[in-house]
Amino acid sequence: MRNTVVNVLEALPTTISSGQSLSPALNLGGLRLFGIAMPAAWTTANLTFQVSSDGGSTWNNMYDANGNEVSVIAAASRFIALDPMNFASIQMLKVRSGTSSTPVNQGQDSSLSLMLRTI
Repeated sequence: MRNTVVNVLEALPTTISSGQSLSPALNLGGLRLFGIAMPAAWTTANLTFQVSSDGGSTWNNMYDANGNEVSVIAAASRFIALDPMNFASIQMLKVRSGTSSTPVNQGQDSSLSLMLRTI
């Protein structure tokens, strides 16, 4: 009999509150971010991220190896597939509406579902 590793898929809900542009801190629990399900009510803005490498005390904007802020094109009622390798080393995460230089406050409570999976 062979051993089978269960490939866990988990939806982690978060809300960017009305009048805010940043979600609360999220602990990914050792899983990788594979996608984001966007809400029907969304004030138009792309998504960017903040990450913490010290358990949530210090937060940094997320950039790629070329020095570009990691940005995802977002819209209402859409599922966004992400490259999990971009999130492989991330434990603590915040999702931002807009960019670090131009955050976009949401006009309503906007609930997103982050889709996490083991590798």
